[in-house]
Amino acid sequence: MLTSGFTHAPISRILVFYLVAAALAASITDSQYLLYIQIDKHLWVHRQFWRGLTWQASYVNSTEVLFAAMAFYQLRVIERLWGSRKFASFLLTTLPWTTLLPPILLALVLRPLTFNHANYLPAGPTPILFALLAQYHAAIPQTYRLRLATSASASSPSSSTAAQTSSPISSSTSTRAFTISNKIYTYLLPLQLSLSALPGSALAALVGWCVGYAWRNEMLPGATWRVPRWVVGEKEGSAVGGTREFEGLRRRL
Repeated sequence: MLTSGFTHAPISRILVFYLVAAALAASITDSQYLLYIQIDKHLWVHRQFWRGLTWQASYVNSTEVLFAAMAFYQLRVIERLWGSRKFASFLLTTLPWTTLLPPILLALVLRPLTFNHANYLPAGPTPILFALLAQYHAAIPQTYRLRLATSASASSPSSSTAAQTSSPISSSTSTRAFTISNKIYTYLLPLQLSLSALPGSALAALVGWCVGYAWRNEMLPGATWRVPRWVVGEKEGSAVGGTREFEGLRRRL
């Protein structure tokens, strides 16, 4: 799983290339304004409900495109762990939930609770990214840990003036430490995306995380469904396909 590049991860390669190509196409055609959602303007006034199906098509900010592409590249280990067939099945079965739930929750729950201040849902497949991140959090073990410690010194003078002149100032040092793992580097880029356009971006990230864990626990319909083998280039019921699948599983383990 530590192999560089997109070896044994063709679906991840398609995702990364699609992110860049879609953002470039949206910029060239000047169609970025068609991607994000403003609840009051787009849904309640102009009745553009089709935006609820297309808002994940592309990011509209070059920084978001860069962070998302790097995050999907790091999460390619999930495809190597599962295989392309299960990975593609995961993306397809979670897509309806990650697409429909964020705008519905923003329009019917979060916006009324914030007295109509929460109105903007940024474009981009942030829920899909966080659904994958949930699988990474649950399935990929830590390789190493880092312990970071900070120290602060506090000085206290003596009670009398004579003691101050005759004895040095006593000092005490307090140390605070916390531990992080190597997985923190994978979490940082998605975290930037979840904080890019609050509260809509955080809502999209939270929905994606919950959908990812719901799929993992087989709480979603179709969680055990798999795409046909030919979709990912495997041959149905052939000995060659079985050998390739076994060899891929052996490499991943």
